[in-house]
Amino acid sequence: MNKKNVIFHLVLAALIMPVIISCSSKEKLYIYNWTYYTPDSVIEKFEDEYNVRVIYDEFASNEDMYAKLSSSRGKRASYDVVFPSKDFVPIMIQQDMLEKIDKTKLSNLGNIDPEVIKIISYDPQMNYSVPYFYGAAGIIVNTARVPNFQRSWAIFGREDLKGRMTMLDDLREVIGGALSFLGYSVNSTVPSQITDAKNLVNNSWKPNLVKFDAEAFGKGYANGEFWVVHGFPEAVYEEIMDNQQLMRDTVFFIPDEGGPSYVDNMCILKGARNVDLAHKFIDFIHRPDIYAEFADIFGLPSTVNVPARSYKKGFSFYTADELLNTELVEDLGPAIDLYNDAWFNSIRAGD
Repeated sequence: MNKKNVIFHLVLAALIMPVIISCSSKEKLYIYNWTYYTPDSVIEKFEDEYNVRVIYDEFASNEDMYAKLSSSRGKRASYDVVFPSKDFVPIMIQQDMLEKIDKTKLSNLGNIDPEVIKIISYDPQMNYSVPYFYGAAGIIVNTARVPNFQRSWAIFGREDLKGRMTMLDDLREVIGGALSFLGYSVNSTVPSQITDAKNLVNNSWKPNLVKFDAEAFGKGYANGEFWVVHGFPEAVYEEIMDNQQLMRDTVFFIPDEGGPSYVDNMCILKGARNVDLAHKFIDFIHRPDIYAEFADIFGLPSTVNVPARSYKKGFSFYTADELLNTELVEDLGPAIDLYNDAWFNSIRAGD
C-alpha cells in the first residue's frame, strides 16, 4: 500500500471512529411488544429526543411472550418494557416478574381516561402497569371478494369461503369468539359451555380456514390470498395502506354478538437494564401528540388517552363506542386449564 493510500485510510478511520464510539455509547432501551404496535416514527422520535437507541423485539401472542420471559427468569432481564394484556398482568405481578412503577417519574398519567382506569381491576392504582390501548380484535373483509356478509362470527361457517379465511392463533380470542356467538361469556368457566365452543370451532369454523395465524394474516390479506381474516385491524392496515383500492374495499367490524376485548399495558420487567429510561418511554407514549400519532398511523381510536383525541387527524377502523358490546378477557386462574385442554388437545391437536 502506497503512502497516499495509508494516509487516506488513516483519515477515513479518524472520521469514522467517533461515529462508531458515539453509537455504541448511547443508552439502549429494550422493548418487547406486539407486532405492529408502536410506529417506527414514534420510536425514532423517542430516540432523537433522548439521544438513545431502542432495541425492539416483537411477539404474536401473550402466551409466546410469557413463555419466553418465564424461561429466562432468574437471569438479567432481556427487556426493559413489555406490553402484556390485562389477563397476563396479574399473573406477572403474582410471580414477581414486574418492577413497581415510580409514578413520580410519569407526568402524563393524568391523560388516561378515567373510564379505562375503572376497568383495570387487575392493577387499579397502576402500581405495576400503565394502560397502552383498550381495543378488540375483529373481522376484516375484502368486500370486492365478499360483497355480501353478516357482521357476525357466522362468517367463518361459510363453506363458499373455504380456503380464503384465517383466524387468530390465540386460544382466548378464538374460543372467546365462539362463546360470544353462542351467547356465553368470553370468560366462562362452565365446562359444558367451553365444550360447546370447542365443537363449534372444530365442526363449523376450522374446516373453512386456511390456518390459525397471529403473525402473517395481514400480509396474506394484502396479497389477496385471504379474503376474510380474524385479527387486529392495525396489522392489516400496515400492509395495505399504500393500496388505495384495497383500502376502499376493506371493512373491519366487531361482530354483533360481541367478543373478547383487551387492555394492553406497558410494564417494566423485574431486573430491567434501564428502569429510568423505561419510565421516560412510558411517559413519552402518553404525551397527547405522540399517542395521537400512534392511533392515526394504525387507524385506531384514542381509547386510553383523552387529550390525544383532539390531536387525532386520521380515520379509525372502529370507534370506542363499538367496544361497548365486547367483554374484557379476564385472568381465569386454574380454570384456564379448560381452555388449554380445548385448544391444545382438540382444536390445535395435530396441527
